[in-house]
Amino acid sequence: MIGAAFDQDAALAAHLADCAGRLLLLVRDSAAFSAKKLGKAGDATANQFLVHALREQRPEDGLLSEEEKDNLDRLTRSRTWIVDPVDGTREYGEARADWAVHVGLAVDGVASVGAVALPGAGVVLRTDQPRTVPAPPSTLRMVVSRTRPAREAVAVAEAIGAELVPMGSAGAKAMSVILGEADIYLHSGGQFEWDSCAPVAVALAHGLHCSRIDGSPLVYNQHDSYLPDLLVCRKEHAAMVLEAVAAVSA
Repeated sequence: MIGAAFDQDAALAAHLADCAGRLLLLVRDSAAFSAKKLGKAGDATANQFLVHALREQRPEDGLLSEEEKDNLDRLTRSRTWIVDPVDGTREYGEARADWAVHVGLAVDGVASVGAVALPGAGVVLRTDQPRTVPAPPSTLRMVVSRTRPAREAVAVAEAIGAELVPMGSAGAKAMSVILGEADIYLHSGGQFEWDSCAPVAVALAHGLHCSRIDGSPLVYNQHDSYLPDLLVCRKEHAAMVLEAVAAVSA
């Protein structure tokens, strides 16, 4: 029964992420907003859809959204949906492919179910339909922010001989490991739960390693939603990367 229930949750997450992504494309393609106002309009539209849909479909669950006033009643719930209506607002506004919609479900603090839509690429990755992760190339690739690469990530990449792959949103970066576009996503520049909950749930379902950069677990639905660092990578690379992080941080 638990598996069937989680499959229903995953199907809902995927459907809502896909629908929100389509709404965001409509908002952008409408040409009704200036470049300065587009991100705010897209965020508000997608957020209202996701919040209302989740409250309708899962009224007993908690809810945390980047664009919604935090209701701390979620802390009393075993199950809390954690969403980011537009992850990568700049990339969304620039009509790039590396932005995402996150719909994740944390159960007892664990990122358990979710979907990440990449509307610009026409892709939705989800926990109930894992893909085969492509084999890595001979040279490791580490995906980093295209505008603000984290100091630790750059230092670790140099230490382990990885090429840097600049990319936009956190969701796009995490999904790039699943899609075979990168092998390691290391972030230490500050994030919140909505930046990583859905991507981590999806990455775990695809057999990847996910943790804080000190190797400790990622815990969700906390009073303070700040969750500043993240490592997503192939399991065979985790020990090497964590050792390198410890060395460059010493």
